[in-house]
Amino acid sequence: MPFVDRVEAGRRLAGRLRHLRGEDVVVLGLPGGGVPVAFEVARALGAPLDVIVVGKLGVPFQPELAMGAVGEGDVLVMNEPVIRRTQVSGFEFAEVERRARAELDRRARRFRGDRARLVLSGRTVVLVDDGIATGATARAACRVARAQGAARVVLAVPVCSPDAATRLRGEVDQLVCLETPEWFFGVGQFYADFRQVSDEEVVELLRRSADEVPVAAAAGAVGGDPPLRDEEVEMPVGAVRLAGHLTVPEGAAGVVVFAHGSGSSRHSPRNRYVAGVLGRAGLATLLFDLLTPQEELRRANVFDIGLLAARLDEATAWVRRQPECDGLSVGYFGASTGAAAALWAAAAPRANIAAVVSRGGRPDLAAPRLNEVRAPTLLIVGGHDTVVLELNRLAQGLMPGESRIAVVPGATHLFEEPGALELAAARACAWFAEHLVPIPQPRA
Repeated sequence: MPFVDRVEAGRRLAGRLRHLRGEDVVVLGLPGGGVPVAFEVARALGAPLDVIVVGKLGVPFQPELAMGAVGEGDVLVMNEPVIRRTQVSGFEFAEVERRARAELDRRARRFRGDRARLVLSGRTVVLVDDGIATGATARAACRVARAQGAARVVLAVPVCSPDAATRLRGEVDQLVCLETPEWFFGVGQFYADFRQVSDEEVVELLRRSADEVPVAAAAGAVGGDPPLRDEEVEMPVGAVRLAGHLTVPEGAAGVVVFAHGSGSSRHSPRNRYVAGVLGRAGLATLLFDLLTPQEELRRANVFDIGLLAARLDEATAWVRRQPECDGLSVGYFGASTGAAAALWAAAAPRANIAAVVSRGGRPDLAAPRLNEVRAPTLLIVGGHDTVVLELNRLAQGLMPGESRIAVVPGATHLFEEPGALELAAARACAWFAEHLVPIPQPRA
């Protein structure tokens, strides 16, 4: 049985959402069973909690078939293909909508009382339920959140059927799910305690959250403790010593090793910004120089992907030997030519790399090894970096493992446009948070 109850499920789910701490986040629970889970998530993130009340619009003669959904704020989501296929008239649709809105308003007043619903416009919205079977309600909630102006939608659940997970990935910016079991008959089978959650319990949890959020923020729940280790380091690599900077937050969930691009170094302001975002999300980071100053003078070294990958491999071995990083899973973040080095190194048979993120990368330079890359890989490319975008698409087709391309609209190769680097960092952070999980330690 994966979960004792919704409280335990919520706490475990919150651990996978730590990368959102410090962002402008709103947590929305689907009443009723989703709210106890969402309460634990909101508490861990120091974020406000609300309910998202949606009403499914069922076809009159086939109510289980959704022809749309309604949400607060006069939001209406219409499923045009279903409406056309079932030939529902305008009068019939309006009548179903009227009844659904009356029930929606009743439930919203019941849950919130005199409190206004939280504003979603421009914010990251985390939608939480206790589990998903078909995904119909979750899909409606995602679309309602978008219609209310959410800048980013994260759907987070303890358990989800594999089919629903596949369908819902296209609806959200990120799907976080702890379990997607092959044998799925209903959400309740995955809880030892799956008692019904009453409206009274939902009201009480919303009240408690409203009281606790200001206290949590004032106490520093968002922002984190000082790092366990934050210092300049030197790593022996073959006959040379390479300079780097290692930062390990308390309770780190994993460590990300950076591979910079040509003409850059561990002092790259872009990589340092990304490292700061990862650090605030609870990930350790190592930025280091792939070459010595003397080696950089020889231009051929800068594009020797095999050499750079070997250096990355040795730096990874070094960081794994550090006591503060013992047992942590390792990810690679590569930019430009450094992305090629990261993929080349990750392809090694015993590399054991949990995830790779490429920002404006040149994975084509690692072409001889791409068919051996099985680490989950996210390729972040600027929408206006057209040549590199095409190279990434071609490279993605060569990789047998999980891979995804994330296009940052309007961004060029260096992500210098307003908000471009921030969005790229958020995408990288979400990818690592999803894939870098603690490595199980052998029992004594």
